[in-house]
Amino acid sequence: MTFDAGIAASLAKQAWAGSIVPTLQSYISIPNESPAFDPEWQANGHMDRAIDLLHEWCASRAIEGMTIEQVRLPGLTPVLLIDVPAVGPDPPKASPALDAGTDTVLLYGHLDKQPPMEGWRDGLGPWTPVRDGDRLYGRGGADDGYAVFAALTAIEAVRAAGGSHQRCVVLIEGSEESGSPDLPAYVEHLAPRLGAVSLVITLDSGCPDYERLWLTTSLRGLIDAELHVDILEVGVHSGMSGGAADSFRIARTLLSRVEDEHTGRIVIDELWATIPEERLTQIEAAADTVGGSPADDLPLVPGARPMADTVADLLRQRTWEPSLTVIGASGLPDIAKAGNVLRAGTALALSFRLPPTIDAKAAAARVGEILEADPPYGARVRFIANQAESGWDAPATEPWLGAACEQASIETFGPPARSIGIGGSIPFMAMLGERYPAAQFVVTGVLGPGSNAHGPNEFLHLTCAEHITSAMARVLDAHAHR
Repeated sequence: MTFDAGIAASLAKQAWAGSIVPTLQSYISIPNESPAFDPEWQANGHMDRAIDLLHEWCASRAIEGMTIEQVRLPGLTPVLLIDVPAVGPDPPKASPALDAGTDTVLLYGHLDKQPPMEGWRDGLGPWTPVRDGDRLYGRGGADDGYAVFAALTAIEAVRAAGGSHQRCVVLIEGSEESGSPDLPAYVEHLAPRLGAVSLVITLDSGCPDYERLWLTTSLRGLIDAELHVDILEVGVHSGMSGGAADSFRIARTLLSRVEDEHTGRIVIDELWATIPEERLTQIEAAADTVGGSPADDLPLVPGARPMADTVADLLRQRTWEPSLTVIGASGLPDIAKAGNVLRAGTALALSFRLPPTIDAKAAAARVGEILEADPPYGARVRFIANQAESGWDAPATEPWLGAACEQASIETFGPPARSIGIGGSIPFMAMLGERYPAAQFVVTGVLGPGSNAHGPNEFLHLTCAEHITSAMARVLDAHAHR
């Protein structure tokens, strides 16, 4: 039989309207924050509620031969593992380049969430699902609660449309928003059961618009770290403390060693990489497709302007250049409670983003070396790298996959597909890239303009999610006939 894209799209539309949206609304209402934000996640039980909800929905789908399991290693967040056997006329054998085992498609997502954040507009909240037209508001719907629904429905759609797919394994983890610290143990534990992974589909990425299928070709690495500066044993009266340096000023001075405070440019050579020509070409094409100006994609206050002059500059900065953001601080009291005190110390939470090809651990070591050397005024300075994860640059796309993604975008969205890197990080990708070097990758997602994952007013663009579901059905069928 021949794959019928119309039938696949119809099934996806019915599934999203019928059962997916109501279940996603229930999922959004569960405050299952990632372990980094909810250390008592086991006692609180929200993660269990979330995975049970997803498990129940998956079990309701009529997919012949499917098995569903919650895998739980001691002390780690759970994993939802769904195994669906191959279907279709005479599925081809695995490529000789693959390791021995059953030819497998691995579809990935996660069920843990970022913390609530402040600033939700009136009528909205992180745990209050609200639908407004094509937008389903609430924490975790887009990042990344929709993934398991899209993955399993795409498999259903292939079968309903008369197509074929190889064995599919859907893996939904519970610690991605904490940097996936639990995932390596699960990948190792499950490796014998995963087979020969020849295609990875990840539904946790972004899109510059909602009008076409966007393929992610690279992800930046990250360093999450702390900078601690202590100058006094205890705080003293700020007016009577002449001669002692302010710890915040010392921290500010130290940051100038790694970042130009006037331009935001990282000044450590080891954190920069040469951008491949193919990626530069994709950036220019994406910029032409998106159009507009850099300010269009940023919620700037009136009168503010972005650092980038053009959209191409913005995309290059976001995807292949290093950056630093101070994401938190300790030792600084709330303004309303700030006394006239020269504080004993200041601690800053630092988030470095790295080019995809930079070794994150080596970069973290170099940053620490620079920040801790010869501290001003002999202050006690400590740099603590809590996490250092390298990024990912996609392997060359095989012709069958490029053609399938182009066709899928035209069939489901209308316009052809486009490719672009993403400024965020998915540690799972680098891990899989090393484990399955012969695999092809389709990395896509619904985190488009205004969706604001990790921030207030996060929303899932429902039509985009539905179209991605249909597009992945086409890709699965093409993979079976490659």
